[in-house]
Amino acid sequence: MQKINTATSLRNAILELEMRQANEGKILKEQFHIAYESLKPLNLIKNTFKQAAGSVALKENLLNTSVGLTAGYLSKILFEGVSHNPLKKLLGSALMFGITNLVTKNPETLKSIGMKLLKVIRSRPSAHVNGTVIAEEINIMPSKTLTQKE
Repeated sequence: MQKINTATSLRNAILELEMRQANEGKILKEQFHIAYESLKPLNLIKNTFKQAAGSVALKENLLNTSVGLTAGYLSKILFEGVSHNPLKKLLGSALMFGITNLVTKNPETLKSIGMKLLKVIRSRPSAHVNGTVIAEEINIMPSKTLTQKE
């Protein structure tokens, strides 16, 4: 800062510093209000859920776990059937646990098997029903219709 020699320059410097203090005070109050709002428990929970929902890894893990649990539960139901045998129920629970872990830890293998099955299903030839060619593949319209006996 420069040396102040006159009363008017002193007054101007004081006014300038007071305006600067007022502006910085406003900015400080705004920052305090923003920090206060962000630290409220409800806002902390909202922000946590927003971050979690945006996480791609969490979505993939949730999907893999859901598919694993579903596959394990279905295998348990298929294995046990309607049996009331406690040994069979115990083995069914162990099977469910094993399949759930297997599917959850190896989702890429399950995806590749699913893709191979889709390719096999899509590669079937078209069938003729009631004189009309029916295409079994998706996105393929029948190119020709057969006429019935004329």
